[in-house]
Amino acid sequence: MEQPPLGGASQATDDPAPNVEVTCTEHGDTAQITVVGELTDSARRPMVRAMTDLMLSGNPLHRVVVDVCAVTFINSAGIAALVQLQKMGHPRGIELALVVQNPAVTRPLQLSGLWHRFTIIDRRHPDDGGN
Repeated sequence: MEQPPLGGASQATDDPAPNVEVTCTEHGDTAQITVVGELTDSARRPMVRAMTDLMLSGNPLHRVVVDVCAVTFINSAGIAALVQLQKMGHPRGIELALVVQNPAVTRPLQLSGLWHRFTIIDRRHPDDGGN
């Protein structure tokens, strides 16, 4: 089955993952993977597929931004999936950045010590605990 090109278009993965939606867009040397819903083990496969498709697209990437602003829940498997994406891109010199907005994601990353592992684009409001 042939997949449509990612160049500028939005693509939802075809994995039936309950409680999560993963979409991907690409703009030049930057791509964005957007995760909506629960970031658990069921999100790992569509996220890895999106990252793999980006790396195999033939377009040189320098940065992948993972937008987790609409994630309502994250567990250790979801955190492991984010680390896996980072490890996939590292050998190719692809920076992985996380766009965060709510405590459902920020607190587990902070408590696990992984907050400093990622480039963070913090969209929290100061009264929500953002600095």
